[in-house]
Amino acid sequence: QLQASGGGLVQPGGSLRLSCEASGGTFRNYAMGWFRQAPRKEREFVAFISRNGRITTYSDSVKGRFTISKDNAQSTLYLQMNSLKPEDAAVYYCAARSGVISSTIIRSANDMNYWGKGTQVTVSS
Repeated sequence: QLQASGGGLVQPGGSLRLSCEASGGTFRNYAMGWFRQAPRKEREFVAFISRNGRITTYSDSVKGRFTISKDNAQSTLYLQMNSLKPEDAAVYYCAARSGVISSTIIRSANDMNYWGKGTQVTVSS
């Protein structure tokens, strides 16, 4: 099970940190990612981190502003979001994929097999 939290209302230029707590599995064995979906838009890739945390990748729209991290001891995934823009507003979902090697990189929602409920991020003045 995945449980995302940390969303809320923030002004443009502000920061938020999303968390995703995992239970029911061996967290270190999962590659994980964040995706988001804005109203009337398709779910899109935001960030990915490999099983061992050594590989990260980001969408071009968030690169340099967002940081994904993974605490295997706490079974928690994070997304630090800085310099937020109105276009970052969306429901953010954490997702996990089992059965992959450490060098696997995933950017497609279709390749994730576990999903948490989303957390709403609103960016507005």
